[in-house]
Amino acid sequence: MKTQFISLLIALLAGLLPLQAQQVSISGIVTDKKLNEPIIGASVVVKGTSNGCITDLDGNFQLNNVASGSTLVVSYIGYQTQEIPVQKGKTSYQVTLSEDTQTLDEVVVVGFGTQKKVNLTGAVATVDTKALESRPVSQVGQALQGTVPGLNLSTADLGGQLGQSMKVNIRGTGTIGTGSKGEPLILIDGMEGNMNTLNPEDIESISVLKDAASSSIYGSRAAFGVILITTKKGKAGKMTINYNNSFRYSGPTNLPNQLDSYRFANFFNEAAVNQGDKIIFDEETIGRIQDYMAGKITTTTIPNGSNWHFHEKANDNVNWYKTHFTWAWSQEHNLSMSGGTEKLQYYVSGSYLNQNGNLRYGNDNMKRYNLSAKINTKINKYIDFNLSTKFIRYDLDNPIYLEEGGLLYHDIARMWPTMPFKDPNGHYMRNGKLAQLTDGGRSKTHNDDIYLQGQVILHPLKNWNIYAEAGMRVINQNKQVNLNKIYEYDINDNPVELAFSGSYAPGATFARMNYLNSNFYTTSFYTDYTLEKNDHYLKVMLGMNTEEYIVRSLSAQRSDVISGLIPEISASVGEDKINNDDNNPTQYRNWATAGFFGRINYSYKERYLFEANLRYDGSSRFLRDQRWNLFPSFSFGWNMAHESFFAPLTKVINTFKPRVSWGMLGNQNTDEFYPFYLTQNVVANGGSWLMGGVRPTISGVPGLVSSTLTWEKIYNTNIGFDFGLLNNRLTGSFEYFIRRTKGMVGPPAEIGAALGTTLPNTNNAELENKGWDLNISWRDRIGQVNYDLGFNLSDNRAKVKKYPNASKAIYQADGVTYAYYDGKTIGEIWGYETQGIAQSDQQMQEWQAANDQSKLGSQWGAGDIMYKDLNGDKVVDDGSKTVDDHGDLRVIGNSEPRFNFGLHLGADWKGFDVQMFFQGVLKRDLWLSGPLFWGADGGEWQSVGYEEHLDYWRPQNTTSIFGPNADAYYPKAYIGDKGDKNKLTQTGYLQNGAYMRMKNLQVGYTFPKAWTSKVNIEKVRVYFSAENLFTISGIADMFDPEAIAANGWSSGKTYPLSQTFSFGINVTL
Repeated sequence: MKTQFISLLIALLAGLLPLQAQQVSISGIVTDKKLNEPIIGASVVVKGTSNGCITDLDGNFQLNNVASGSTLVVSYIGYQTQEIPVQKGKTSYQVTLSEDTQTLDEVVVVGFGTQKKVNLTGAVATVDTKALESRPVSQVGQALQGTVPGLNLSTADLGGQLGQSMKVNIRGTGTIGTGSKGEPLILIDGMEGNMNTLNPEDIESISVLKDAASSSIYGSRAAFGVILITTKKGKAGKMTINYNNSFRYSGPTNLPNQLDSYRFANFFNEAAVNQGDKIIFDEETIGRIQDYMAGKITTTTIPNGSNWHFHEKANDNVNWYKTHFTWAWSQEHNLSMSGGTEKLQYYVSGSYLNQNGNLRYGNDNMKRYNLSAKINTKINKYIDFNLSTKFIRYDLDNPIYLEEGGLLYHDIARMWPTMPFKDPNGHYMRNGKLAQLTDGGRSKTHNDDIYLQGQVILHPLKNWNIYAEAGMRVINQNKQVNLNKIYEYDINDNPVELAFSGSYAPGATFARMNYLNSNFYTTSFYTDYTLEKNDHYLKVMLGMNTEEYIVRSLSAQRSDVISGLIPEISASVGEDKINNDDNNPTQYRNWATAGFFGRINYSYKERYLFEANLRYDGSSRFLRDQRWNLFPSFSFGWNMAHESFFAPLTKVINTFKPRVSWGMLGNQNTDEFYPFYLTQNVVANGGSWLMGGVRPTISGVPGLVSSTLTWEKIYNTNIGFDFGLLNNRLTGSFEYFIRRTKGMVGPPAEIGAALGTTLPNTNNAELENKGWDLNISWRDRIGQVNYDLGFNLSDNRAKVKKYPNASKAIYQADGVTYAYYDGKTIGEIWGYETQGIAQSDQQMQEWQAANDQSKLGSQWGAGDIMYKDLNGDKVVDDGSKTVDDHGDLRVIGNSEPRFNFGLHLGADWKGFDVQMFFQGVLKRDLWLSGPLFWGADGGEWQSVGYEEHLDYWRPQNTTSIFGPNADAYYPKAYIGDKGDKNKLTQTGYLQNGAYMRMKNLQVGYTFPKAWTSKVNIEKVRVYFSAENLFTISGIADMFDPEAIAANGWSSGKTYPLSQTFSFGINVTL
């Protein structure tokens, strides 16, 4: 037995010796096939192992311990990967890599078709769909922010409330005409739709068409650019099943730091004394505040007759922002299946999103359900048939107080920390607004979107295609709103009815039902023919399309709901009412457009490129003789790197394509469906006399209509170039554009009141917008680490060239809102120049002697603002408030965001991947005129107190608990109108709205396929993602720079944006 064992051991060792002998060292060189030059930094790895190296400065490599029969994988960014078998006895290898033409052959979705990216002559940008993957966002728009230069998305004053869509434009302000938002056309698989209701996981590609040459094929609906979204479709092969999920924990990005009650009370007392009023909090109350904060007492208020004190006699210490907002969990699940044969491919997907808002009381929630299906069939060699359908349901459930009255964020800001949110018996106090949130009623929106699209493609001859497309989008929305009674309780625990905001009396109730049905129909018929001969390429397309939009809506309500448990109109017994306003419309309207279009693409050797588009559009919004118009566009490109004289440079510059485009587009810019019809307002029982004992129904005098109202015309010029360097590892583009909008719809000329009615708006204004876009990306590899960087930057300035404002008034009739005038740059902020804060009464008197400020206010003294006299008349004033006579006002800033940017960093290594994305604005001025900024502003009931507000001027001899503060940021605090003179628009308090925000950080790990394949799983990836992780900003911490209106008293009073942390898994079978 022992002998047999020794013999077996010897045999095994003998067998291992040849295997050991097969481990060899190999070397070689990697060269470029086209240039026959060495490639530096190419990766050479033994397949299936970690044994690898990179080539040196001469392209050489050497690997040890390489087994015969193994495979070398040789790769480099910009080249096709090669696999080289290791042959027995061969130790030296020469590897040549060919240029990867994937970049050159990349296909981009454009209007009614696709084009090679290398042949594009218009301003077309694509979105890397990685920006959408595993992002904890509820809307596609949130993920697109900062991804494309010139594509601007902002929350502005909408905030982060569930269901709010972002504002979007391409290349800034396009029109200031009445009735137009200047927004781009958003097409989903060729039909207009709402991208924010899409499931991001269903998106295959996104193209952004920015100039007239690329978007004019869509006609009047595309006056300010197009966002083309293509959803996924099936591919021939075995069925692929993909499941991914996301579990999210989100809360406010930032909340103001409210003062504690002791400092708040002293701050308000000092501001009241400065105003000339008596103190608000007496010594007894301040003593109770201190005792409560020290834990010596537990009561938060005292009786006020039969009620409880809730303002100046209360002594709680509440942070109202933290009381109202909290963190919440949400979840999303996605499942898709795809596959098919050469004859039929399919893609089916479903998703479920359950997102909770950040209200601690009242609960706000949104649920979204998405179902999508695509079938692509090849019936025979002559006919293809494609069908796509989507069903989207979202349910939004909010407290009515978020909508009705709309004062929640204003109310939170002005709540005193001394106010208890519950009385000693445990009931909500009246001014905390918690009763309104929890018991005041609900607003529930149930929305169904249905998309149905069909396409037939005929191939009668080679290179000739005929397309017939039809699409329909139906929206059915039901919104149920109910107002319930709300109560406070007296000291004996008896309920007392409260008023709900300022709009409804105590005890008021109602049930309202809003119904909306909209139907959008579109048809397109077009044909294209492609001719390729020798070095010539010609493609011609002709077609037509129609669109019709029909909307019906009804808003009805009935007061006096019998029971809040059944908030239905049928369970109410009061007055009936039919609503017709912006938020609750009752209407039946429709519009239609039709267009004929053509496009020619020509190229010679893919070197000289030309494209021409022609669109002839008609709109039902205009009279017959103004209805139709012709809109042309042209573009040229030159692939200069394909020229023979460029050959010496191709070692460094692989791609260089200058291009230019010009085009004219039309915009049906009117806020009326039928602006050419005379309309009269009808008022029931509005007569001033009695007929049969009742006041008759009357109608007002109709306004005049314009018989010449027609298209706005937008003229676009775009000059740019695309480049690729160092084997296209460094790629990018630059664009300069001029967009001039002529014939904007503006107000009529001013006339006397003798006419007795109103004049119509006419095409009488012009706007010019100039700017540029820059996009740069770099991708490379260091060893086994692949990494990529992307940066984009854009800027634009819009200027009014013509506007009916004969006096060139700076402000509108309200004296606050800025007016338009010839030469105005959009976003201008007019104001005074600040000298500083007077440190004594004597200094103010001396300043007043040379800079009389009496027209700006009275009772000037120490702690007040000193304004500069700029026109030398020794008086500080605003003249006639016109451009020609503006006194000491001047343009001190601009509220338009400038230098919008996005920055992406990504890397992966052995299954690990990390992605970082930053977004921001490099220049923006803000004038924040409301109490959130100033603190003591607007009287006792409107003022607020945050940490920043304590940096106000106090003299050296002050008795304030805060001590002297001569080097203060804010002037002396007044709690009333006496301080208005210090808050005039001025340079000293103009805010820097620039910011950079880390929008997303994502870390993932993909398990090795060798592991997952053993259980028949194609791919498993786990990830962690964080949204809105941190912000660097020049504005005070009490504001979110991304969620703030340009100017205004209500700036910052919005639902906070969310910071979100999520984790999930992606599984592919």
